[in-house]
Amino acid sequence: MSRVFFHVQHLLGIGHVRRAAVLVRTLAARGFDVLLVSGGAPVKLDLGGARFHQLPAVRARDAGLRELSRPDGRLLDDAFKAERTRELLALFHAEAPDVLITEQFPFGRTQLRFELLPLLEAARARRPRLLIVSSVRDVVRRSMSSQRVTEAVELFQSFDLALIHGDPDLIGFEKSFAGWDAIRDRAAYTGYIADPGKPDAGTQGKGEVIVSAGGGAVGASLFKAASDVERGGLVPDTMWRFLGTSLDNPSVLHLRDGTVVEPLRGDFTTLLCNAALSISQAGYNTVVETLCHANRAVLVPFRTERETEQMDRALALAERGLVACVPGDEVSPDTLRAAIERAMSGPSIRSFPPCDVNGAMATATLLQQRLA
Repeated sequence: MSRVFFHVQHLLGIGHVRRAAVLVRTLAARGFDVLLVSGGAPVKLDLGGARFHQLPAVRARDAGLRELSRPDGRLLDDAFKAERTRELLALFHAEAPDVLITEQFPFGRTQLRFELLPLLEAARARRPRLLIVSSVRDVVRRSMSSQRVTEAVELFQSFDLALIHGDPDLIGFEKSFAGWDAIRDRAAYTGYIADPGKPDAGTQGKGEVIVSAGGGAVGASLFKAASDVERGGLVPDTMWRFLGTSLDNPSVLHLRDGTVVEPLRGDFTTLLCNAALSISQAGYNTVVETLCHANRAVLVPFRTERETEQMDRALALAERGLVACVPGDEVSPDTLRAAIERAMSGPSIRSFPPCDVNGAMATATLLQQRLA
């Protein structure tokens, strides 16, 4: 049984660790002995037969994602970094894995160089040689400097494979990563990673407008604009349902009587299937669920000067006519109203050929082939 050591770090939302959970659950079901090592805040996960280790947690200090802090807001000092690195390396040596997977690194998560560079060095020194793999999303931060692109390419020389969890028929990795030509010979598309759970057959959410902000912490402007549009009756005689962990004080939205406001639900895909329209951000997991289950959708991607990933993903889908899009830093009642009108008058997502969402199974197959 091949052993897999999978390092993941979520910083702002929980999308990274949710995707990693689907991957390790699938790998375990395919016969791998998998340890998922998480450095973010503890999250309840279904790991199937995979094992789990929680490192001392860190998070992004704010939405800029430039600095890391402990959960209580204290910045990381050298002693904390050294201790976390020692714990990670001791765990790695005790596991003696056949495969090391780093999630996003070296194409992201560079704030974790303090522990990932020693981990990579330890992996390269192991004998017999193990397989070193980068697990990366369909889109990376296009705003990275040329120096940062060069660094990623140089670091990737120590890797055997980059598994790109996307579908090149929708979004090619070269659109966001300028160093594509230097890595393409050791890169493979797997398809998107989707939770294989199927929606219920019920009618919950039938004909509704679903407004959601996933598990992230930056959905306030989306909820505010959507609440203003909802009060204006743009989609008449329709129930609106607001879902999100950042809805701490729903009274500030001033919603119409009867509008539903609640936390994220386990039957979210059922709501998507039955809804007339989905309004959401454009994180990886949300977009995959939208492409798999939604009828029509408006994407409101989180965007800053530095963070371009959600915007690039949303624009690529909007250019193909699958969704309507309004940038999160431009969202207002007027811009959101116009996007809703475009989505409702355009074709259904279901009228397009389905995208490849077999990424977890394809990842297991590719690893088995490489190890063989």
